Amino acid sequence: MRRNREEASRIHRRALLKSSVAGAVAFALPFAGKAFAQTGEKVLRVAMTVSDVPLTTGAPSQGTEGLRFMGITVYDGLVRWDLSKADEAAKLVPGLAESWTVDEQDTTRWTFRLRQGVKFHDGSEFNADAVVWNLEKLMKKDAPHFDQAQSTQAAQYYGGIDSWSKVDDYTVEIRSKRPDSVLIYNLANLFFSSPARWKELGGSWEEFAFKASGTGPWIVDKFVPRERIELVRNKNYWDPGRIPKCDRLVLLPMPDPNTRIAALLAGQVDFVEAPPPDAIPRLRASGMQIVTNQYPHIWCYEISAREDSPFGDVRVRQAANLAIDRDGLVKLLGGLAVPAKGMVTEGHPWFGKPNFDLRYDPEEAKRLLAEAGYGPEKPAQIKVIIAPSGSGQMQPIPMNEYIKENFAAVGIDMEFEVLDWESLRGRRRAGAAAPENEGRDGVNNSWAFWDPDIALLKTAASYEAPPTGYNWGNFSNPEVDELVKKAKETFDQQEQDKILADIHSRIVDEAMWIWMVHDLNPRALSPKVEGFVQAQSWLQDLTSVEIS
Repeated sequence: MRRNREEASRIHRRALLKSSVAGAVAFALPFAGKAFAQTGEKVLRVAMTVSDVPLTTGAPSQGTEGLRFMGITVYDGLVRWDLSKADEAAKLVPGLAESWTVDEQDTTRWTFRLRQGVKFHDGSEFNADAVVWNLEKLMKKDAPHFDQAQSTQAAQYYGGIDSWSKVDDYTVEIRSKRPDSVLIYNLANLFFSSPARWKELGGSWEEFAFKASGTGPWIVDKFVPRERIELVRNKNYWDPGRIPKCDRLVLLPMPDPNTRIAALLAGQVDFVEAPPPDAIPRLRASGMQIVTNQYPHIWCYEISAREDSPFGDVRVRQAANLAIDRDGLVKLLGGLAVPAKGMVTEGHPWFGKPNFDLRYDPEEAKRLLAEAGYGPEKPAQIKVIIAPSGSGQMQPIPMNEYIKENFAAVGIDMEFEVLDWESLRGRRRAGAAAPENEGRDGVNNSWAFWDPDIALLKTAASYEAPPTGYNWGNFSNPEVDELVKKAKETFDQQEQDKILADIHSRIVDEAMWIWMVHDLNPRALSPKVEGFVQAQSWLQDLTSVEIS
């Protein structure tokens, strides 16, 4: 117990250090606000949960929050998510590609017809040559413009691509390594940087970071690493319906939730990600808007199924899932979450019919642990990597402390390794077998299920280890592997849904991960903010937002 208290104290000290950095950023905000007021610009100021501005060159870091704020703002993909509706799940629609086809005789062959008349922010033309150049920057290591930083961030999205070629100025062909019906989802996260700007800057990605040029609705204006990035309205954006309503978008890293709330109440920001539940009543009483919506999110531990981990035993994995009081966790979160029954929500087409029920049953957890050789005199010792903030991480410090207490009550002794969010993501990309993860049994990396790959296929297949796959803990089930291959080769959605439901049932029965809750995605907005549509997605479109 004493060690637990000391460990919790260390976590709080590290969180306090993060808070002091965020506080320094918040202190500078009033002066920026005065400057904006003098220019007469309509400015939207956003407090992000990340501790640094995501990578600006075209393949954002910082997880999905990076895609949200430095991906779809400055850049476009061949396809994009329609984020204009709050009452239905986001769907893929054409982006820089007007249309695409899959060869019926050779389903590895995809052909994309590109949108004509699109310009990069520097005025240069987007065409097939730009597509080829951008795929080379990620995948062709001997290309002069290859960028390892971008390649690392985008690896999870381009892993299924085998080759690409220009057909004509506005047509490209992309070939997948094998039949891959879900390739199109991954292409939504591959963005296109300007070859002309890179050449103009002497072939330097470091310089490009400060003068980034994409095709998106926002243009980079000012960038101060670890402090802020300011984007301005692209009045010439190719989609007239998504030309931003605000003149300027200011993105500010603020990993500490209390600092974000203080900045909002002080009028220093207008839009706050992930407000802490205990602050919601005060925010509402102050006239702030609280918006929520369901979205494809799961807060979880990705765990090691390797023999050197207690979680290598399915009984320990099941016991850990049974040890968690999810209703109590939802209460801790002020009702801004729903208990999880697996990777996806109940009622989802991929949920299936698992036999193992994720419920709160500490007695059954104790029985399973005893069967696996653990007990009061010999608790299961595990070490989990966590971060004090990050994309989709909700309120990670109190949530992890709560689960630690749940585990201790049944005979699981959990130790934390606390890293900043991007370092944690690096350890997740490395996989459980990596030397730097020796002795670590899990990683608390919130997850998504917006497409089959990220939800089930690349998480469950034994051959989908990081960095291109998501199977962090080397989970292996030959029957699941066969189902994954079958799902990839199935282009009929209804038939594919049945296969995915079978996969989900099997991984829940084997307790592949420890699943806790699904977030309701709360945000706090100033009363001056109008026109924001909270999509059922990890991504959000800020082009519709106005400041009154």
